[in-house]
Amino acid sequence: MRLTLSCLHSRASHRVHLAGAFAFALLAIALPLGALAQDTCKNRGDLDTIYCDENGNLTADLPKDAARLKNPKSLLVSYSPQEDSATYERMWTPYVNHMTSCLGRPLRFLQVHSSAATVEAMRSGRIQISLLSAGDTPFAVNVAGAVPFAIHGNVVKQQGKDVPQLTAYHLVLVTRADSAFQKPADLKGKRIAHVSPSSNSGNLAPRALFPAVGLTPDKDYKVLYSGKHDNSIAGVVNGDYDAAAVADDVLIRMIQRGAVKEGALRTLFKSAPFPAGSLAYAHDLAPELVRQIEACTFQFRFPPDLVASFRGPDRFVPLNYKRDFEPVRKVAEASGEAFTRAAFDQRKARENKKP
Repeated sequence: MRLTLSCLHSRASHRVHLAGAFAFALLAIALPLGALAQDTCKNRGDLDTIYCDENGNLTADLPKDAARLKNPKSLLVSYSPQEDSATYERMWTPYVNHMTSCLGRPLRFLQVHSSAATVEAMRSGRIQISLLSAGDTPFAVNVAGAVPFAIHGNVVKQQGKDVPQLTAYHLVLVTRADSAFQKPADLKGKRIAHVSPSSNSGNLAPRALFPAVGLTPDKDYKVLYSGKHDNSIAGVVNGDYDAAAVADDVLIRMIQRGAVKEGALRTLFKSAPFPAGSLAYAHDLAPELVRQIEACTFQFRFPPDLVASFRGPDRFVPLNYKRDFEPVRKVAEASGEAFTRAAFDQRKARENKKP
């Protein structure tokens, strides 16, 4: 701020300069923390401007200012909605109860009804832990500062050592068992459901992988978004869609709970495996709380119903986001998707337009 008020006497000039300095100080305090962080962050990668990644692990670093660390007396956990909300909450009630007991503070489940709402809730600090789908995980990392640390899996013995095995799932293209379609190319011009723009198996992977088998989204067929995997699957069964691109683990769970009859659908395409989502915490939680969350999570053993739902995994195992989610990031790149704040805002705008 430059003042050229030579007509003022010295005391008035001094007061003006003090006022200007005070105003500048207030402005500096009012600046978003992200704007200040831009001046000191040496590496950000694909993270939003309010985060920093100086250790190069692709997730947001712990805030350098200790005053920004959070240690709430109660915690909220949420999820990326893939199936019926009530069903998903019931599935994870044992984990919520275990964490409440183990942490010595209440953990509650927060139902959300869109993937964007999950990411926004973590970005705003409303939730501290989230179960994320594979497609939503990179958005949560880059836009909301999520730090994926676990995934459901098993521990197996290899050369006398316990080795964690991550759970994987596949993209499948399914049609009714009684349809005339025998291969993906037969579906040109037909009604094919994708899940949502951010879904890995329900949108990104089909865009990257289907062209090689003779079926290009938005060229050979108009993409119809259903909103959830179970919506796509039910839509094929009921004849609303000729086919759908979905995650096979969701289909298996629907068959297990009787929502879809065994043999009602036929698979025309099956991809290589992808990591089956993640469990993440907010980057700005106090280190001691993070250690407790990790320890309690890895102590948890799935009850029989949860083991059956996930076809065998009986616990959470450690996850390395940089390494384990590389296939998801590569598929996104091949399909033209970017896990950025701008892409997220566009996705959120599309979701908000839905009736």
